[in-house]
Amino acid sequence: MTTAAAPGTGGRRAASTDPSRSAVRQEDWARAVRALTGAGEICLACHVRPDGDALGSMLAVAQALRARACPAGVAGVRIVASFGDQPFEVPAVLRFLPGLDLLSPPEAVPDSPELMITFDVSSVDRLGSLAGRARRARELIVLDHHASNPGFGTVNLIDPAAAATAVLAAKLIELLDVEITAEIASGLYTGLVTDTGSFRFSATPQVHRMAARLLETGIDPQAIARELWDSVPFGYLLVLSAALGRAVLEPAEAAGHGLVWTAVARDLRVAHGLPFEVAEPVIDELRRSEEADVAIVLKEADDGQWHVSARSKGQVDVGRVCVALGGGGHSQAAGFSMRGSVTDIMARLRELLSSRRDASGLAGPAGVLTAESGAR
Repeated sequence: MTTAAAPGTGGRRAASTDPSRSAVRQEDWARAVRALTGAGEICLACHVRPDGDALGSMLAVAQALRARACPAGVAGVRIVASFGDQPFEVPAVLRFLPGLDLLSPPEAVPDSPELMITFDVSSVDRLGSLAGRARRARELIVLDHHASNPGFGTVNLIDPAAAATAVLAAKLIELLDVEITAEIASGLYTGLVTDTGSFRFSATPQVHRMAARLLETGIDPQAIARELWDSVPFGYLLVLSAALGRAVLEPAEAAGHGLVWTAVARDLRVAHGLPFEVAEPVIDELRRSEEADVAIVLKEADDGQWHVSARSKGQVDVGRVCVALGGGGHSQAAGFSMRGSVTDIMARLRELLSSRRDASGLAGPAGVLTAESGAR
């Protein structure tokens, strides 16, 4: 199938993304490929409030499935890609991604899908309004790299060693025998740079080889970087200034490794006409404090719920803490969602972070509060 080049690309193709060795069993990969090639309807879903890895990986696979069907002349194969947010809006920072035409609002997803595949979803609750549909799917393929994922699918393609879900999406596309075009590569590269923090984390030789092969398709990494990190409304700078201005440093917390935190209240961003998603990058600035291993940002959504992002430089396993609070993620990047006051949420976080057993990664805290699974 011949497609037009994505913006900033030369339209060239790459041979292989050379993803890192997967912990997923070969029979599970084979079962997933059989299901995808034999289905008459394929539903794709990523987590609510999607980031670059979730949406980029999903759109890459959606485009690959469309490309696979077209040359074969397969009739009746329906591809529906969505996420369970209400209202259904693609984050502004990701509206450059190719394949947005494949997206449909969550109500367009069948009530009981024949086949559903999820992307970067660490628990079924992270599907939002699509969670029930996932539970009712005849076949549910889970493609993810979160260590906290319990394996809620009938086919679980979960590899915590993968730098991003995009790595697993690339492997799936290759197993489907679809060439990776510039349009597909744009989504995969976006996922890769998002979850590696522009190659600051999980910067293995395999990750750089994958990036190189994606770049060989002709995508423009500078254009993608501008969209992801270098283009914000002026109001965001005022929100960031206020959030950093009220940041609190607590060197003795987190078992002596240090904690820095701040909160972005709904009223702060609404005053500048900004959506919830604009608060996401605040954590990247806050975590730079050299006196703290752990950084926490509480972000208030329009419904009053707090979405909490947690980051660690390696001394504290924030993933275990967030799991105990109903969320999930990785040891150095995790999150959860909870209703209540900032004071109460921070008190619970301090309690869990102060456990030396948890900080050392030997054991997680017992007990789960009444909370909702959260975003990273």
